[in-house]
Amino acid sequence: MLNNYTITASLRRWLSAAACLAALPVLANPVPGTLGRIEGLPREFEAHFFDVPLAVRVDLDGRYLGDAMVVLSRDQRVQLLEFTETQESLEPESLRRRWRERLLAGRPLGDCLQDCPDGLRAVHYSLVNSQLSLLTDSAEAGGLGERFHRLPEQGSYGLLLRNQLNLVSDERGTSGRYALQGQGSLGNWTTLADGQLDRGSDSQQDTRYHLDQLYTERLVEEHFYRLGYFTPSAQGLTRQPRLMGASADTTLGVMFGSSDSLMVDSGAPSATPIYVTPDRPAVAEIYRNGVLINSQAVQPGLQTLDTTVLPGGIYEVEIRLVEDSQVTSRSQAFIYKPSNWRSTDAPWRYNLFFGRQSSLLSNWNRDHDDSLSAGALANYLVHPRAILGLSAQRIDEAMQYGTSLDWDVRDRFKLYANLFQAQGHGNGYDLQAIHSYDNGSLVASHSRSWLAPPRTAQDAPFQQRLSQSSLSLNHRLDPRNSASLRLSHSSGASEGTGIDLGWSYYGRLLGSDANWRLSLFDRPGTAGTGDARSRGVNLSMSMSLGGGSGRRLSASLGSRTSRDGGRDLNTSLAYQQDVDLGALRSVGMSASADRYGVGLGGDTQFESQVLHGDAYVQRSSYNGAFNGGVNLESLLAVGAGKAAVSGQYLPHQAGLIVDVETDLDDLKLRADSTGGSSATLHPGRNVIPVGAYKAGHVQFDFDGSEATAAVIQPSSVDYHLNRGGIEYRQLRVLRTVTVIGRLFDSQGRPMRGAQVINHASRTVSEADGFFAVEMSESTPTLEIRQQGAPVCLLALDPQRLEREDDVLLAGDQICNANSLARAEGDLAKGRG
Repeated sequence: MLNNYTITASLRRWLSAAACLAALPVLANPVPGTLGRIEGLPREFEAHFFDVPLAVRVDLDGRYLGDAMVVLSRDQRVQLLEFTETQESLEPESLRRRWRERLLAGRPLGDCLQDCPDGLRAVHYSLVNSQLSLLTDSAEAGGLGERFHRLPEQGSYGLLLRNQLNLVSDERGTSGRYALQGQGSLGNWTTLADGQLDRGSDSQQDTRYHLDQLYTERLVEEHFYRLGYFTPSAQGLTRQPRLMGASADTTLGVMFGSSDSLMVDSGAPSATPIYVTPDRPAVAEIYRNGVLINSQAVQPGLQTLDTTVLPGGIYEVEIRLVEDSQVTSRSQAFIYKPSNWRSTDAPWRYNLFFGRQSSLLSNWNRDHDDSLSAGALANYLVHPRAILGLSAQRIDEAMQYGTSLDWDVRDRFKLYANLFQAQGHGNGYDLQAIHSYDNGSLVASHSRSWLAPPRTAQDAPFQQRLSQSSLSLNHRLDPRNSASLRLSHSSGASEGTGIDLGWSYYGRLLGSDANWRLSLFDRPGTAGTGDARSRGVNLSMSMSLGGGSGRRLSASLGSRTSRDGGRDLNTSLAYQQDVDLGALRSVGMSASADRYGVGLGGDTQFESQVLHGDAYVQRSSYNGAFNGGVNLESLLAVGAGKAAVSGQYLPHQAGLIVDVETDLDDLKLRADSTGGSSATLHPGRNVIPVGAYKAGHVQFDFDGSEATAAVIQPSSVDYHLNRGGIEYRQLRVLRTVTVIGRLFDSQGRPMRGAQVINHASRTVSEADGFFAVEMSESTPTLEIRQQGAPVCLLALDPQRLEREDDVLLAGDQICNANSLARAEGDLAKGRG
């Protein structure tokens, strides 16, 4: 009620002010954006216009942000206190929070000459309609269509090191690997390193070490330049032709090619639309390389997805249709937005590399060290629906050639093809055709290769011709049932025909969602089946227990070919439970039984502030042998004179080291960046992943849906980093209470337009001295300022004030200058 009273009183004053202004004969406004001198303004009116909260409309580049309370001062500054009405605004809440933070401490009206966040160009206040307008670079650049993101003007500096340790142990011994991946930023250059140590279970085997990459790279608009020790691989190409011989090894040399890392997404639709046909109201989730990049609500029936919001380029995505919180279909699709590929007017994308094969800093045995390593890989955009791939490489003193075709023949029919040849190895081709329809997809593939004859008579004989063919059908019968069929045939080293049949059903069991699957198979034999055909049937079930309790149960029952070629009846049962016990995140147990005996297993996943990973142990039902393993990973960030370790599993191009100070117990914050990444923050030092090259910001909020009486300072931070760059930020999270009262000076007169400042927040008193401010509960002190100068300090005792939940009623407070003098004296004694 008090907040509503404040707003209502301010609105009355604003309406009165507007009426007075409309009646004034002369309005002088000598400087654009400033208030200027108002001729004939009555002195009694000024008390209700300057240095008191006013209601205004706030626009950003012509877009409505919301109605807000602001304070205008006689020295041509505006201070935004809070937004009061935002229902008609189409802008996100995070944008309003950022601009409130930018203007909370006050900012001069007129052109922005220094400290201009988010490209701020000017701040203007209109006396006629009480409107505050913010103008940024985006308003002017909106029609220019910049093609490339600008790199940080001063560059960036930092280092990110990802550490991985993998260990496995069984009756043969223990083997493991330690891998180190690093990327650092030095100005506008990025340095990358990748190496590993490994040791096998054979105690006679020496520890091996190998440096895969150590090079520096720079991006210049649509190209990249690389110099150093690297493993050649396709960069920025949509379709790399398949090769038959050995892959390119570590090379000491140079590499140059196309890159779209700095290109700005155009917001154009895909040249080929994407269709979905849900039976019920649903959500279409779009994944790229297994990462969600967009989701859209869809209605029953045939419709297209909005592809204008997707990144530019030509790439493959997976469409998952979710109905009633269940995935009812999955399909593959291609996004064709070649505007980021400079369209068909400039259709080439390419990589070129040249150097010599080298085993620098490696003790691996190499047969072709110091030989020439060179190659050219290219994509040619024949048509927005067709991409031609070309490759010619010299590897291990032999030439390899390849070509590929990625052709979207029809909206729902795609064709992939490869043709390859390698000196000393042979040649071959492969084809794949994909047809998708409303309720499923049909995939046909065929590959054939001819191997070169042995170079010497001592070489072991091998098959001259190999071929593989398959036909796969996935069909959704209804929202709860789907079926699959796969036929395959191979000839050469492994010959035979195989068939797999599957049926899946989604339903309910004991009040919980459950998925059932029945599989029948008949495949060519292997060493694991005594060379007899692998035949069997398996019925499996998985379910979540108790909704969102984090408990999962799975079971299976079936028959298969045993290790000696006989029949093997088998069953299994597994249980998984999410937990929050220190670093533990989940624990699981499993048991299986077959003709040989009983097998047991256990696993766990864990995550702390310094590392994450998983561990498992198993006992074989065949011979009772035990084996186990552990996988650990951690990230070290160094930059801005700070260092931090993170145990969260997060992709990092660049990062922010953030120190969180708080007086809250068990605090968890959520950090979301404009690049789409997110992280959880705890008190102390944290690492937040952010995107490289493009300027952005990170928004902070409390993790969870429960309201918290606390304030985050600042609520967002900006960044602009090169790949590998690190910056440092500090956050303060304070438990708060709302303090309501009135201010009086030593003569008992109400103090109007006084700034009431606390560690957590600030406000401005109204004409009658009334104020309401968020105050840090651990520091119950309010600083009072007038015209920028400190006047007094109010030390409140929350135990003596009337309290209603998180609101303190402070009543009338006398602002005495002696309190400020005492505080300064205490501070001087402390320094002494």
